[in-house]
Amino acid sequence: MFTLFGKKYPVRKLLFFSGEGLFILFSLVLVYLSRHGWNFVLLHTPVLWAKLVLISLVCLLSLYYHGLYTFRAGYSYLEMAITLFQALGWASIALGFLFFVLPSLMPGKWIYARSILVFVAISSVWRFAYVVILKKGVGTTPLLLVGQGDFPEKIINEVQGHGDCGFKISGIILLNGGKDRQESIKGIPCFYNVEDYMSCLKETGAEGIVVAMDERRGRLPVQELLRCKMQGIAVLEGETFYEEITGKIIVDKINPSWLIFHEGFQKSWFMMTGKRVVAILASIVGLLISFPVICLTAILIKIDSPGPVLFRQERVGKDGRVFTLVKFRSMRSDAEDKGARWAKKDDDRVTRVGRIIRKLRIDEIPQMWNVLKGDMSFVGPRPERPVFVSQLRELIAYYDQRHTVQPGITGWAQINYPYGASVEDAMEKLTYDLYYIKHMSVVLDLYIILKTVKTILFREGAR
Repeated sequence: MFTLFGKKYPVRKLLFFSGEGLFILFSLVLVYLSRHGWNFVLLHTPVLWAKLVLISLVCLLSLYYHGLYTFRAGYSYLEMAITLFQALGWASIALGFLFFVLPSLMPGKWIYARSILVFVAISSVWRFAYVVILKKGVGTTPLLLVGQGDFPEKIINEVQGHGDCGFKISGIILLNGGKDRQESIKGIPCFYNVEDYMSCLKETGAEGIVVAMDERRGRLPVQELLRCKMQGIAVLEGETFYEEITGKIIVDKINPSWLIFHEGFQKSWFMMTGKRVVAILASIVGLLISFPVICLTAILIKIDSPGPVLFRQERVGKDGRVFTLVKFRSMRSDAEDKGARWAKKDDDRVTRVGRIIRKLRIDEIPQMWNVLKGDMSFVGPRPERPVFVSQLRELIAYYDQRHTVQPGITGWAQINYPYGASVEDAMEKLTYDLYYIKHMSVVLDLYIILKTVKTILFREGAR
């Protein structure tokens, strides 16, 4: 396993991604050599390698944006093949535009087009082999779950629903005192009154233990777990394991000491300065690129419905400070004459232009001005309205911790969770916000910005 932004990934995933990048490059080199009479001397040109690597990166980025490195449960070969052709088609369009603007980047006539055919053949075999490896569980670590309450089932749902997290639950020891006994949970055998955990590990083939209990006080099997630990068996805390495979912190299972004593939540001057620089640069570039869109949107909003072009609203920022957030108006001017309320699906207050700019996230563009002013960062928890904050802090534990950093236009919750507008949604989004605050870094911000582009292109999560 390797760790990236606090999440654990199986090494096979890194090998798969790296291998596919090499195959794209290999396909280009193969076609290039065949077109030039297998003259290997030509490969000694650094400029040629720069061109081939650039093409490979564009193709990899397109494959990533089309979700071809996320293997869900039930992922079919047909679906994969169709998506692969779609991704390469978009890569061809992007490269075609690039070659038109900068013809010198072309490695040669028809070389890219022919290399695509070679790559598709190699990638099909490579992906088929990877799916077979997934189904056979090669590189998957079996774990024994020791728990009580509903926590074990939450972990099982995440592990089984992921498809490629690198772990599987091979057995469950339930500490329910003999109540409501089940032979299995979702196909996983259950054990009760187990005194020898080592024997249970051997029987299930597990290589580690995850402890997932709603309440540990007076119920934790200390001696059995200590014996396993001394035998070299990894014993993992359920809350931490859940965080590492999901990219979120399970708020309803942790206590203040978990937040206090666990690593993370660091805010060094160097990191915060880098984060601010990235935010300013991203906002300046974003405003410059989107200037024609800004002008067109302003005109359309004015034509579509009476009222101002911009919508101003008080939001809660860092340390609870209230600031004025600016967006393009997407609702009627009288949308909240009867008081503040959550947005909902197919909200009748949204105007015709508003529906379009919400789907494309164009309504968020003016917030880049808030970033330049210092009210917001480009990446961070979404700022909420004071009236809702006062309600949510009473209903949700640790809700105010999201105000320890600047709010953002986009964030970890926005790229991982669909648009939500309820207390339950706010609770789920907090699990992602706390994870972001714990693992916050400049590199993570850049990754979130990259993934936000994907979210906008595929119109995910807007309402």
